[in-house]
Amino acid sequence: MASLQVSGAGVGAAAFPAKGKASIGALRLPSTVIVGEVRPARRALRGLVVRAATVVAPKYTTLKPLADRVLVKINSSEEKTTGGILLPTTAQSKPQGGEVVAVGEGRIIGDKKVDVSIQVGAQVVYSKYAGTEVELNDYNHLVLKEDDIIGILETDDVEDMKPLNDRVLIKIAEADDKTPGGLLLTETTKEKPSIGTVVAVGPGSLDEEGKRSLLSVFAGSTVLYSKYAGSEFKGADGTNYIVLRVSDLMAVLS
Repeated sequence: MASLQVSGAGVGAAAFPAKGKASIGALRLPSTVIVGEVRPARRALRGLVVRAATVVAPKYTTLKPLADRVLVKINSSEEKTTGGILLPTTAQSKPQGGEVVAVGEGRIIGDKKVDVSIQVGAQVVYSKYAGTEVELNDYNHLVLKEDDIIGILETDDVEDMKPLNDRVLIKIAEADDKTPGGLLLTETTKEKPSIGTVVAVGPGSLDEEGKRSLLSVFAGSTVLYSKYAGSEFKGADGTNYIVLRVSDLMAVLS
């Protein structure tokens, strides 16, 4: 799949490269201390893998999410820069996308059961710090709630992303290259724009009865949004986009 770059204040960088196998070191049992004497433990725990304080033994080959949780197989990090320079592990950007491999049975809201709206096999984008990371069958996975998933990637271009729940996809207006006095601005001094055009909207959030509440904005609307809200993406043609919740919108401009 083609790469999509993610960046933004408070969000960090991310990418969606081709699928790959991640590597991880083995977990070793520390030495045992006995009244002034230090000696190695008799048995070593082999094959256990730690991710975000979670241990999954290799004897378990399946993981079934519960309620509204989703299991996502994480896309591998970029190993090279666009110029072909190999990146060390510490410099590789953490991916924020992957493939849904299992979903929960849904949750009960009021007296209504609401199924998970995401299908197995969908390519999704999720919030950067959401969920619990585990290694399963030699691949990195993430267990997270459905609401932590930002949108579904129906093509390789972020322009075609389908936002979920109460989120909207916005095409960011370009920053001015000059000050009112005509002074040229560099990229680092350009003011971050907080105006854009709505490209797509989600189906709305669930109310207390499990029904969807339609959003108050529509595709094509020009909106003003909170400056540091949401997650930013760069499209295939270099256009900047942002996905945020409708509550982060401040006004509709006309």
